[in-house]
Amino acid sequence: MGPPDPAEPQSDEKRAEKVRRFSKMVTAALIVFCNVVLLFGVWVTGINLDELVTTPELFNAKEDVCLRLTWERVTGAPDPVRLCSEWIKLADPSGKPHHLTKDIAVRRGADGRYYVDPGVRSDFRLLALALFVGVVLLFGLWARRYLVSRYRLQLDLTASRRASGFR
Repeated sequence: MGPPDPAEPQSDEKRAEKVRRFSKMVTAALIVFCNVVLLFGVWVTGINLDELVTTPELFNAKEDVCLRLTWERVTGAPDPVRLCSEWIKLADPSGKPHHLTKDIAVRRGADGRYYVDPGVRSDFRLLALALFVGVVLLFGLWARRYLVSRYRLQLDLTASRRASGFR
């Protein structure tokens, strides 16, 4: 065992700096790549994110103007009930008419008044989107770890070749 080589720590520092620089470049490239994959996936599936997370619109007699009434069967009522099925929201500057969707259930309460039963609105498209995002993120983390470790191994192999005299 001879005295320590003074050039050795500097080469270790240089290698560590190269690995850090490469790691930052890979991270930036994977951030861009994973975002492109996510946006492409959302575009290909045609998922409308606004539609996916909105709650159903309901007629509010104090703030809206009813345009059309329809007779609807209501749970708890013996006869059909007239409900507003098309209305204009006064707060909406577009003036676009809003419609009562068929999946909304109206029920008669114990007090004789009618209430909208929100029920369970499960949309598996949102779950599928969340799983897709998770898979893309895990792939990005795995790819970064794999690429950085391969680069570090390549630098170590190059350094060992130089130390042994092979080039």
